[in-house]
Amino acid sequence: MQRAQKSVERYGITWDRYESMLAQQGGVCAICGSAPSGNGTSGQRLHVDHDHACCSGRKSCGKCVRGLLCSNCNQAIGYFQDDPQLLLAAGKYLDR
Repeated sequence: MQRAQKSVERYGITWDRYESMLAQQGGVCAICGSAPSGNGTSGQRLHVDHDHACCSGRKSCGKCVRGLLCSNCNQAIGYFQDDPQLLLAAGKYLDR
């Protein structure tokens, strides 16, 4: 638990806020709705997602935190460089 708390705090939020966000999301990923595995390498059940245009890197001011994501969705957002147009283009591609 202590490792998870420290991991969350580097994003500028408290553990209480993390738990509140998790409850607001129904305990699942904000994108795909999957339940967390609890096996994340960071020690958290879901990853804290933040706007990298505000705070680049692995730390955040806390004001730009968007939600909690599973590992797959968190990585996907990163691979698409937080660009909504790239994500829309990928969706159109998959629909073909």
